[in-house]
Amino acid sequence: MLKRICVFCGSNRGVNGAYVHAASELGRLLAARNIELVFGGGMTGLMGAVADTVLTAGGRAVGIIPRSMNVPRVVHENLSELIVVRDMHERKALMHEHSDGFIALPGGMGTWDELFETLTWSQLGYQTKAVGLLNVAGYYDPLLSMIDHAIAEGFVQPRHRQIFLVDQSPAALLDAMESFEHPDPTGDKWAQRDRE
Repeated sequence: MLKRICVFCGSNRGVNGAYVHAASELGRLLAARNIELVFGGGMTGLMGAVADTVLTAGGRAVGIIPRSMNVPRVVHENLSELIVVRDMHERKALMHEHSDGFIALPGGMGTWDELFETLTWSQLGYQTKAVGLLNVAGYYDPLLSMIDHAIAEGFVQPRHRQIFLVDQSPAALLDAMESFEHPDPTGDKWAQRDRE
């Protein structure tokens, strides 16, 4: 059961209004389903949009932010809880510890860093929680093509394409995450290589 979901997303709004709309819709659904938001603690961009909507709808939003970013006009000042940590490494470790699943909205390099660390841990069996990509307006299509290319070229095992879920709908993605079962919980990425 999903009680807390960590959302990775941009500190900018992006050029497509669909991104902010999806962030707000996800926030509304989290609050309606009584799922607590765990996120990077920022007030701007998609981070601010999802947190603001969760809070306005009566939900809980927990921000985890490095000390260097805990400054006015960066940190969200109206959260249910704010956890200030030493650095980005501690931030990501606590995000994983505090969450039952992860969703990546559109974002840039910081979002990708958080997403790929989570996927790497999932591939290796260090974590088996659900990971979802909210593919708003096809934002993640190039990434999905790259992953499929890596599979075709022998750098990613085909079964590891199933360690994450993809949907354009926040509601459908949350539904899929509720019933997610990790396809390779042992994390033996070298097993059965010859049969794939």
